[in-house]
Amino acid sequence: MRLSRRLILKSAGALPLLAGGLPLLGLQARAQTAPAAVPPILFVHGNGDHAALWITTLWRMESNGVPRERVLAINFTDPLARSDDKVEQPNRSSTEDQRRELGEAVKELQRRTGAARIALVGNSRGGYSIRNYIRNGGGADVSHAVLCGVPNHGIYDWGDGINNEFNGRGPFLRGLNEGDSEATPGTAFLTLRSDGNDKYAQPDGRFVGKPGTPTGVTSDGPALRGATNLVLGALDHREVAFHPRAFREIYKFIAGVEPLRIEIVPEADVKLSGLVTGSPGGVVTNRPVAGAMVEIYRVSAETGERLGGLIHSSQTGADGRWGPAQVNPTWYLEIVLTSAGSTTTHIYRSPFPRSSEIVHLRAARPLGTADAGAGAVVLMSRPRGYFGLPRDVVLIDGKEPKDVKSGVPADSVTTLRLPASEVGRPVVTIFNTERIVARAWPASENRIAVAELTY
Repeated sequence: MRLSRRLILKSAGALPLLAGGLPLLGLQARAQTAPAAVPPILFVHGNGDHAALWITTLWRMESNGVPRERVLAINFTDPLARSDDKVEQPNRSSTEDQRRELGEAVKELQRRTGAARIALVGNSRGGYSIRNYIRNGGGADVSHAVLCGVPNHGIYDWGDGINNEFNGRGPFLRGLNEGDSEATPGTAFLTLRSDGNDKYAQPDGRFVGKPGTPTGVTSDGPALRGATNLVLGALDHREVAFHPRAFREIYKFIAGVEPLRIEIVPEADVKLSGLVTGSPGGVVTNRPVAGAMVEIYRVSAETGERLGGLIHSSQTGADGRWGPAQVNPTWYLEIVLTSAGSTTTHIYRSPFPRSSEIVHLRAARPLGTADAGAGAVVLMSRPRGYFGLPRDVVLIDGKEPKDVKSGVPADSVTTLRLPASEVGRPVVTIFNTERIVARAWPASENRIAVAELTY
């Protein structure tokens, strides 16, 4: 359903403040009226991910006046797909598991807001659960569906691995794509895709372990017959969901008008909380970790050194939740995560401009054979996109990383290993205009530092 600007302006009423309490700067008349006709929105993450990837999108929604209680991001219990959708695997989910959990989240958002229909926005595998839910009985609940980088015709189209949900030849995707329209009637569909820079929409199989083998898929793979299909240029597989350019299209499609702003408006007081989740048997999950300790320090933007003492400490209970921690929106932070059987992880973050309850934490990977002999291990991580060379400026400790491949962006983590003589020193990480300084912690104490980018 497309909503006219006149209807939105008429039905919104007065909204003088943003969800976080700050007045809008300029365009007040339009800002006061735009959000009320926007349906509640549920954001759906992809394979192996969690709700926190949507944090900047939620902040942008709030900065456009959408009330915080009308947006929700799901955490699938077991976010990784099975190798064979019909065969159980520990801590992995089937397409039916995902459909069921999404349905529960839809009903919860409807209950919370009183809305008869909501909008769904999904990245990658998250779009599969959205399509599956709408096609198999949930269409009456969903007014809009936005599919961002979703491999709607598979990552490959092969005769083997036929029951893998990412196989375009398999029964799952054939079932979703059959008929004259691949978009279920009654729900407005939008697809967002890359112009050749999505690693999971490539004609060659090198990103799925078979270089030189044709996949049978092209950059047009995410498009659907019957949907509005947009190409967002050279954005990568995740950026087509989390980039400011993607936000504009998501908001415009659902609200029926352009967003009032793209930038994130800071709040005066910021409260942070989230989940600590684990990786049993080396499989990433969103299952809560009890007894984990979360400590937060304010650090220098220039050196990564701690400024003063501890500003927050909490231990998770059975639900895995930590916080809330109150911080200033200008502070650079070090978040220390300690949990039994896991690597002690020092996470360095840029300032949080707004509050969030989805600052979810997972311990860094275990130290492995490649780390043997290293005095310190520092990771630079970009959860909401990939490092593209030469597209992006990517520097860790003053050098372009050698473990990031050029061409189609495919790597979201790069690793720096330092000798024991350099433990404790600052490590500068730069991704385009975002700069984070981490400290090199001793690997001998089972510690890893992570410079986690926000953008």
